[in-house]
Amino acid sequence: MSEGSNTVGDIIVASHSGPLAGEVIVPGAKNSVLKLMAATLLADGRYLLTNAPVIVDVDIMADLLTAVGLRITFHPAPAGEVGQHIEIVNSGAITPVAPFELADRIRASVNLVGPLLGRCGEIDIALPGGDDFGGRPIDMHLRGLEAMGATFDVTADGIIGRASRLQGADIDFDFPSVGATENIVMAAVVASGVTTIRNAAREPEIVDLCNMLRKMGCRIEGIGTSTLIVTGVEHATLQSVTHEVVTDRVQAATYVAAVAMCGGTVHVARAVAEHMGMMLSRFTDMGIAFDISPDGITATAPDRLTAINVATLPYPGVATDYKPLIVAMLSVAQGVGIVTENLYPGRFRYVEELSKLGADITIDGHHASVRGVEHLVGAPVVAPDIRAGAALVVAGLAASGSTEIGDVFHIDRGYDDIVGRLASLGASITRKRLTA
Repeated sequence: MSEGSNTVGDIIVASHSGPLAGEVIVPGAKNSVLKLMAATLLADGRYLLTNAPVIVDVDIMADLLTAVGLRITFHPAPAGEVGQHIEIVNSGAITPVAPFELADRIRASVNLVGPLLGRCGEIDIALPGGDDFGGRPIDMHLRGLEAMGATFDVTADGIIGRASRLQGADIDFDFPSVGATENIVMAAVVASGVTTIRNAAREPEIVDLCNMLRKMGCRIEGIGTSTLIVTGVEHATLQSVTHEVVTDRVQAATYVAAVAMCGGTVHVARAVAEHMGMMLSRFTDMGIAFDISPDGITATAPDRLTAINVATLPYPGVATDYKPLIVAMLSVAQGVGIVTENLYPGRFRYVEELSKLGADITIDGHHASVRGVEHLVGAPVVAPDIRAGAALVVAGLAASGSTEIGDVFHIDRGYDDIVGRLASLGASITRKRLTA
């Protein structure tokens, strides 16, 4: 389990660093492991998830799944591996009621709706919590499940859903929503008949989920494409499995951003280049040189980054999770870059914090104009969410003097020992525990 669970008052102190050198090993993806954990609700047996990150969100999801009836044990990864192993035992004794105080803490709690409706025919869960990027409605999740025969009573506090056995349906998404795609797939694998999802999201984490479901005995076609065809089976025919969590591409991008801003050459081990294609292309445009190998990517920084224009788009476009890192990099690049947020309009809330370090950023609606400065200057800042917090850490390494990042519990939700990994590359960074 993560060490950050009781460290809300901690700060990370980052000082001017560089050049960075060495190797950093990236563990499994937050945006995959939480959904894989939810998928274990579908079938009885013992599961083992390897390469799982040691992050707070995993702890919260474990508590949530334990509350509905699963038994979860964490094991340190064996020598030569990273992260941890998560052992999950599903005895079949499931109560489809998710406690408010747990569901409210994590966005991924919404991913219990699909498997619990499919397995139990009912769900009672709080509206999902997690990072606040502005409106992120779950209407698409519910509409898709309603097309399969579910009914919902949605209140200000939560969702109560009911269904006899779900029925296959044709579902056309207005937008390739990651969460809705995952929820519908996990419901459809045990529905009666065939479900076709058009304009499905295609992220590597969805591919990882579908691959695990197929190992369990689910019937899914079109994995990795925008059209998924799922033929439902009886849940009793499914089996538990051992599955390795796909590498976290956003963590990998964070270490690339660190070397890009601090200088040097770093090997990001286990990074999967094909999952990061558009990002690597745009980073190359900024002047970073990459050497791609089967075991990861090696990034070499230029003398100074070059500004680019970039817009966030659904996969395979530039992910919104990369954007805070890109804005931080642009803040010290040569020239002016325009960053357009097409997915979550509220996700510029960290700009004020970067500005405290001397970044020259102007916001106009869903556009940010970033005029690069030669040097950032250390100052106290606060992490508003997971990815923005990581971007502030990276920016602090490129700033003169010392930068204190507060509210690091956000970072703990998605990063597995970011301080230790950056320090291993030569970064001047420490964590101070301020809890009582």
